[in-house]
Amino acid sequence: MSFQDVKHFLSSISMAETTADSAGQYDRAKALKQFDDSKIGVKGLVDSGINSIPRFFIHPPEILSDLKPTPESKNQILTIDLSGVDSPDHRSTIVNQIRKASADFGFFQIINHGIPLQVLDRTIDSFKTFHEQPTEIKAQIYGKETGTGVFFLSNSDLYHSKAASWRDALQVRLDPNVPDYSQIPQICRDQVIEWDREIQRLGEVLMGLLSEGLGLSSERLKEMNCLKRRVIVGQYYPYCPQPDLTVGIEPHSDPTVLTVLLQDHIGGLQVKCSEGWVDVKPTPGALVVNIGDLLQIISNEEYKSVEHRVLANSNREPRVSIAFFFNPSGLEDLYGPLSELTSPEKPPLYRHFTLNEFLKGFFTKEYGKSLANNFRQ
Repeated sequence: MSFQDVKHFLSSISMAETTADSAGQYDRAKALKQFDDSKIGVKGLVDSGINSIPRFFIHPPEILSDLKPTPESKNQILTIDLSGVDSPDHRSTIVNQIRKASADFGFFQIINHGIPLQVLDRTIDSFKTFHEQPTEIKAQIYGKETGTGVFFLSNSDLYHSKAASWRDALQVRLDPNVPDYSQIPQICRDQVIEWDREIQRLGEVLMGLLSEGLGLSSERLKEMNCLKRRVIVGQYYPYCPQPDLTVGIEPHSDPTVLTVLLQDHIGGLQVKCSEGWVDVKPTPGALVVNIGDLLQIISNEEYKSVEHRVLANSNREPRVSIAFFFNPSGLEDLYGPLSELTSPEKPPLYRHFTLNEFLKGFFTKEYGKSLANNFRQ
C-alpha cells in the first residue's frame, strides 16, 4: 500500500468517526473491514503519524479501569535456575520449584536453560526486522489463514472481540511431522528454524520436570505428544499515542499445554494474581513459561492456567516478544484429567473431549475468557 493509500484509509476512518460523533452513528463493522483490507497493521497506523487511535481500538471501561500493576512489594513471578537439571542433587529442588510455581501462579521465568544469549538476541532481532519491513512486503502474506500456516496479521480476533488490540504478529504454524520451512519469510527463516530446534529441546526438559512435579514419570506428558503441534507467534507492539485507551493484548489464558515466551527489555506483560496485576519484568537471558488451559485440565487443576495481558506500549521504542505454543498433535484423540491424578477423594473436574473440539471452542469464544471452563463436569 502506498503512502497515499494509507492517507486515504486514515481519512476514511477519521470521517466515519467524526460522523459518528455528530450523528450518533458509527459503522464499526465498516471501519474494521477498512483496516483489515488495508493490510497495514498497527505499525502502518503509527508510521502514518497518527496522534489518536481509531475508535475500534478503544477498550471498554472494565478492561481499562485497572491498567496499573500491583505494588512491587507484593507477589512476584518466581525465577528458576535450571543449572544442574540433570543432576540428582539439583533436579528434585528444581522439580519442586516448578511444581509450586505452576500450582500457585501458573507462570515462572527460567534462567540457565541452555539456549545461548546470542540465539535469544538473533531471534528477537529477526522478528523485529520482519515487522519493520515496508508494508507492501508484509502485505503479501497478510491474512487470517493462507493455507501455509505462515501469515502476518494484526488481530486474530479482530471481528469478534469487543475492541482491537495495539499489536501486529507474524504467525508460523509448524507441522507436527515435517514442517515446510520454505514458507517462512526469508528475512527471518534461519532464526525461526534455529528457535524451533532450541525450544523443542527445552520443551522436552520442561515437560519432564512438569511430569515429575505431578508425581508421574518424566516421560508421561511427552508420551501424550504434548510437544508435537507447535506455533510460533512473533508479536510486535509499536508505540501507542493513547496507551490508557487500549491494550497490547487483552486479559486471556492460553489454549495450550505450555507456552514459552521470549520477551525483549521493554516490558508490559502482566499476570493476574489474587492481589491484582503483577509485572513480569524482563530478565536478561530469561524465558517466561506459563501453563496453558489444556495442561490445567490434564493435571486436574494441580497446575493452573491464569489470565495475563500486555499493556499498550507507551515507549517510542517498539516491544517485541516471541511466544512458542506447545499442543498435542492428535486432533481426534481424547483429552481430559489423567486417571493417575483422579480418585474418589479427588474426582475429575473436567469431561473428556477431542483436541479438535477444544480448539474449535477457542476460535468461537470471546478471546479473554478461560477455555477450560467450557469443559467442566
